[in-house]
Amino acid sequence: MKSITIKGSERESVGKKATKALRNAGKVPCVVYGGDKPLHFSADEIAFKDLVYTSKAHTVVVDLEGGAKVKAVMQDIQFHPVTDKILHIDFYQLFPDKEVTMQIPVRLQGNSPGVRNGGRLLFRRRKLTIKALPDNLPDFFDVDISKLKIGDHISVDTLKKDEFSIQHPDSSVVVQVKMARAAVVVDEEEEEELEGVAAEGAEAAAEGAEAPAESNE
Repeated sequence: MKSITIKGSERESVGKKATKALRNAGKVPCVVYGGDKPLHFSADEIAFKDLVYTSKAHTVVVDLEGGAKVKAVMQDIQFHPVTDKILHIDFYQLFPDKEVTMQIPVRLQGNSPGVRNGGRLLFRRRKLTIKALPDNLPDFFDVDISKLKIGDHISVDTLKKDEFSIQHPDSSVVVQVKMARAAVVVDEEEEEELEGVAAEGAEAAAEGAEAPAESNE
């Protein structure tokens, strides 16, 4: 998984007055849990742009003044209810031999034949919560929908791997194609037959275009 470096400074005071002063200066108070003791630090709000305002998942390297570096993942974030400015971020420290829980985005690949026939694509889970060692965290779940017909679905069970555990029931639906009012259900044989008819029609049209027009004289 890709990592983003956040340059910050360790906080000497964590009281309300000091926290308010940081926010007024355009900085975000943060804390990293999971180590021997909580690590309090702050960083410029703009430093979190690529971490917060994206659909992608990233790990973080907190690079503190003085040379200390801590690898972590974002666990919680608080926004101002009116201005949407970042108020506070919680991180969880990563260790090579310790599993971490994280939400991983789902990407759909291909085009569904069920949707082409008028079905409705329902993207049920855009993110999946998994538990894994840091080195086994995937960037995405790539889900192929190129064979999804009307009435078909893809569940969590088909996405399982030994490298991580998905924290949802196996039967949870990730994406499905449901019948719509104007939908047409076509099986594989019918689809091939229709393609053949279309091809014959195209050939006949081409032959008709090449044939000379009859003279009325």
